Amino acid sequence: MPQNLTTPITGAAQTGFTSPTYTHVADMAAGANMKQVAVSAVGGAGNTPTLHSASSPFTINLVRPLNFQVLGPVGSNGRLSSVPLNVYKVHTRKGVVPLSGQPAVPAYMKTEYGIPAGSDLVSPIDLRAMISAHIGALNQLSAEIGNTAVTGTM
Repeated sequence: MPQNLTTPITGAAQTGFTSPTYTHVADMAAGANMKQVAVSAVGGAGNTPTLHSASSPFTINLVRPLNFQVLGPVGSNGRLSSVPLNVYKVHTRKGVVPLSGQPAVPAYMKTEYGIPAGSDLVSPIDLRAMISAHIGALNQLSAEIGNTAVTGTM
């Protein structure tokens, strides 16, 4: 898997986080089609969040398809009968305390993207545009998403 997170990760803007950075170390992923890192240090975050531990995880997991899907033959009508998707995921977990004095429980955030088989060869610019816009929107809305998670309002 060519995706490699460099350390530190520069975090996006959040209320109360000035210039957050997240230093990480390689961690054991659950499968051969996964890469995982664990956050080992935080900088520029104002109130410092807890770091990764066994009982309070702070991990980022990258997942690619275990078996890539390919296009089937074109039917007698000249059309594909189906177009399978290759699904990739980015999964972040962070231990949070639901009530003072209680143990941490993992919160999570997932981004999943399905790439139609064959489009990587025919429409790479469109795939890159989709990914760029999605990540740009998440980055632009980072503080608002954080505020919504805390306040419940949009």
